[in-house]
Amino acid sequence: MPLDALLADIAACRACAPYLPHTPRPVVRVGAGTRLLICGQAPGRLAHETGLPFNDPSGERLRTWMGVDRETFYGRPEIGVAAMAFCFPGTSPQGGDYPPPARCAALWRPGLLAQLPRVELTLLVGSHAQAWALGDRMKANMTDTVAAWRDYLDAGVLPLPHPSWRNTGWLKRNPWFDAEVAPYLRRRVAGILGA
Repeated sequence: MPLDALLADIAACRACAPYLPHTPRPVVRVGAGTRLLICGQAPGRLAHETGLPFNDPSGERLRTWMGVDRETFYGRPEIGVAAMAFCFPGTSPQGGDYPPPARCAALWRPGLLAQLPRVELTLLVGSHAQAWALGDRMKANMTDTVAAWRDYLDAGVLPLPHPSWRNTGWLKRNPWFDAEVAPYLRRRVAGILGA
């Protein structure tokens, strides 16, 4: 199936409607020119409302890690975003969003990834994306997986923590991320964008 037709089918998807507290609104931004693919957990509330992935403070932090501004993030065809689930899963009573429903990834990800042959680097943002993409190669937890980031470069993936404010403490406890991983990511992004 051509990419445009597949994206139209994804936009029309209502497979998770019975399980969501709102009308589904799939949020995916990829194209034939996608070379850097960002795979997070699922769109947040603001992404659901606006149709723009990472349209929140998490996105600001992610863009800082990447070394790009908002205009570049949303305007360059080389940058694509396709989370593990394409619709906002809702907010749990304990705070934070619910995890991405597995049915979305099973239904759409294999076909979508097959239509993105130019992807050179995939950012696995958070443990859900890492577990799905890495399988048995994932370490015992997200911290260990991100710490072993060099082990995954051969597969064209870079595991990252989620850029949520909830991980501010994690970033303070793990200064190696800002010292090693973020600079590497900025260099790779600059190379992909031809900067």
